[in-house]
Amino acid sequence: MPQPQDPLLIIATNQITIRSHLSLLRKKIMKIEDVPFFTTLVDHMQRSVAFALEEDIGTGDITAQLIPAEQTVQASIICKDEKAVICGQAWVNEVFRQVDPSVSLNWLVEDGDNISNQQTLVEVSGNARSILTAERTALNYLQTLSGTATTARQYAEAVKNKNITVLDTRKTIPGLRLAQKYAVLVGGCANHRLGLYDMFLIKENHIAAAGGITKAVAQSQQIAPKAKIEIEVENIEEFNEAAATNAHYIMLDEFSEQDVEIVIKTDQRASSHQLEISGGLDLSKVGEHRYEQNIRASVGGMTKEVRVVDLSLRVL
Repeated sequence: MPQPQDPLLIIATNQITIRSHLSLLRKKIMKIEDVPFFTTLVDHMQRSVAFALEEDIGTGDITAQLIPAEQTVQASIICKDEKAVICGQAWVNEVFRQVDPSVSLNWLVEDGDNISNQQTLVEVSGNARSILTAERTALNYLQTLSGTATTARQYAEAVKNKNITVLDTRKTIPGLRLAQKYAVLVGGCANHRLGLYDMFLIKENHIAAAGGITKAVAQSQQIAPKAKIEIEVENIEEFNEAAATNAHYIMLDEFSEQDVEIVIKTDQRASSHQLEISGGLDLSKVGEHRYEQNIRASVGGMTKEVRVVDLSLRVL
């Protein structure tokens, strides 16, 4: 039997809200192990935590040595923000597991729950030195991922009933790519490609180097026939060329609202691809749009302009 702090067990048994904005209010629950990148996520989490602890602890926590080695304490992590979405339990559990597997954590909330000021999120008990050594690293993960989930929830609510699916981008914190993409799902939005390996996203420079949109798509199909293809276009002429290819998605980069409507009305092959708007979208702008058909909207700010949630660990 795995130990209670085994990250694989934690992730396999922890349930989260991971539906898109269309089912946010129904709050469908599914297991985190159903996330498509579950196995890689666990691997990244374990390695990320190990490095984070290494850079923080170094040769040893000298301040913790002020505390008697056998002293035990009880503590809790509380929310100090008025309103937020919790995310990152598995990372907190993994931090304490790597520092001291004997430390016990009793979670009172689940990833995806709304939390409020002074709410207790988790009760921690065990060796005092271990808890204080792990404190900052655990909070760093929980604050950052909760901040990402909170921002994603705001975007999901902003586009509710507007036929818009908000996607993240690759503009993530280095080393936390999959962690933040997980948090985006917890918040109720959707993932774009995970990296450069799982989907073609053909932009201006790719198009120029490949000899044009049509040639770029044809070469993509030869390189990775099963991979999805997205073309970024900057005007209606480029859109028309992209629409005639076998691209799965067409990104309308910095298109005016008027030009987006023109594309929607004149697209003769709408059933063969999906449209995506991008460029300069923020929380206020993305909520202004409403479409007759489902449109993707990629927003880099969900992961790169995150305000961390204010959390604190207090010894009782």
